[in-house]
Amino acid sequence: MHLAYPVVLSALLFCTGLYGVLARRNAILVLMSVELMLNAVNLNLVAFDVWLSKAAEETLHSGQALTLFTIAIAAAEIGIGLAIVLAVHRNRGTSDIDKLRDTAEGPDDDAPDDDAPDDAGPDGDLPPTDRAAEKAEATA
Repeated sequence: MHLAYPVVLSALLFCTGLYGVLARRNAILVLMSVELMLNAVNLNLVAFDVWLSKAAEETLHSGQALTLFTIAIAAAEIGIGLAIVLAVHRNRGTSDIDKLRDTAEGPDDDAPDDDAPDDAGPDGDLPPTDRAAEKAEATA
């Protein structure tokens, strides 16, 4: 078999994964796209290992060994990534990446808020009805 077939397939898989990372807004789909990109790299490693082993008399199969390490790293990454996504989903109620941008620090968190509504509580919080409306909007 020619080397071009697995390399083209790997390039298509990698481009599909890259599109998924750049275009998707759901954190789980982004993680799946990263896994697709890692599998494309694994396919390339094995294809080039087989191709180079035909040329050399002594083969070490280093491409296949690197593939095993990549699979182990990908398994750890998906485990930790899913744990983070589930924790964020429990706290925020959504796994949409655009709605999670408020997790970063604002410009000045200690400054008084001039845009606070007049019916704000004594500690500056919104009344319970506004909190419920915001949560309903975040989960929609």
